[in-house]
Amino acid sequence: METDSVLLERRDGVGVITLNDPNRRNALTLPSSARLAELVAECEADETISAVVVTGAPPAFCAGADLTALGEAHEQGLRAIYAGFLAVAHCALPTIAAVGGAAVGAGLNLALACDVRLVGPRARFDARFLQLGLHPGGGMTWMLQRIVGPQTAMAMTVLGQTADAATAERTGLALRTVDGDHDALVTAAVNLAAPAVAAPRELVLATKRTLRTTSTLTEHAAAVETELVAQLTSMAGPAFTELLAAMREKISRST
Repeated sequence: METDSVLLERRDGVGVITLNDPNRRNALTLPSSARLAELVAECEADETISAVVVTGAPPAFCAGADLTALGEAHEQGLRAIYAGFLAVAHCALPTIAAVGGAAVGAGLNLALACDVRLVGPRARFDARFLQLGLHPGGGMTWMLQRIVGPQTAMAMTVLGQTADAATAERTGLALRTVDGDHDALVTAAVNLAAPAVAAPRELVLATKRTLRTTSTLTEHAAAVETELVAQLTSMAGPAFTELLAAMREKISRST
């Protein structure tokens, strides 16, 4: 397995996963996709990690699936390519994409699979499936429409429109643009995760689970009931008792 093509750094309670094949613009191969999935699982199992940042070694974020792998892939091969970004999509921890360059095809999927996207000035999102004579895959049409809406998704998927950093921010594809180099972008992503690191880890996991559940609901009442169960569980935990006591002490000191 190409273990050096995908790297994991533990940084301030955050797992920073880097696609590290810059000469091939971090294109996903079968081994690198498998390694990506493996490192996501490692982060989930590590109690010292409370969030995950996914990025690519400059100049690209991820140029998509390796074309040689695509040419030889049938269903089994395609599913193997999907495995990396689907592991990110299914990750129990909060995930942040730090996109400093091109995110193309499966690389777009990888960015979409993250909960939040920060972009650098040179970021570019390009579906490009149709231009290769290839139907979109990996759930790209579903993920993209949920994030940017049907009109922008149609423009990017069928009409060949790309999104630069400014467009990504305007359409909701990116949370915000970070000025500076790649290190500044990754640092901003790690800093964005700091509140999740500071919070009780199980509470972070539970809240992300609830967000996933309530996003599928159509009634406010159902969301209230879903949250109530998790909220009562959190109130019974030691973290709530300790933080509430600390808050009460702080208020009493200020009065």
